[in-house]
Amino acid sequence: MILPETGRGTAEGGGGGLRQSLRPEVAVARKLRRAMSLPEVLLWEHLRGGKTGAKFRRQHPLGPYIADFYCAAAKLAIEIDGEVHDRSGLIERDRLRDAFLTENGYQVLRVSAVDVMKAPQAVISMITARVVGVAHRASPLHRCAVPLPASGEDS
Repeated sequence: MILPETGRGTAEGGGGGLRQSLRPEVAVARKLRRAMSLPEVLLWEHLRGGKTGAKFRRQHPLGPYIADFYCAAAKLAIEIDGEVHDRSGLIERDRLRDAFLTENGYQVLRVSAVDVMKAPQAVISMITARVVGVAHRASPLHRCAVPLPASGEDS
């Protein structure tokens, strides 16, 4: 039997198997992916498929929180802040969320929904610069053991 909401089968109809038990954050993230705001959809169209040179995930769980977008290579969480984030109760919640993410080694980039709508290319450029800057920094593990010849020297 195919369920109309999911397009998947049930255990009785064969092929659906047993329903997997999900972490609560994963279930919430899946719901949020289906109900993205217009600025999130617009930004996702620019981020998806590695168009910025890095892979992004949307509505990705990070501990007890769900980042609007996440780049694992740069450990960068991007949050799209709409007008609802200006309310007093949410300001404190956002501060606690940012503190948790920062303490756990993530960078947090907050972008206003208005900026995404008015100047999406500027937002993409800012994100790309952040991701490329982190991804191209040489780590101690990836440095050459043999020094390269100085500029103008023959090799």
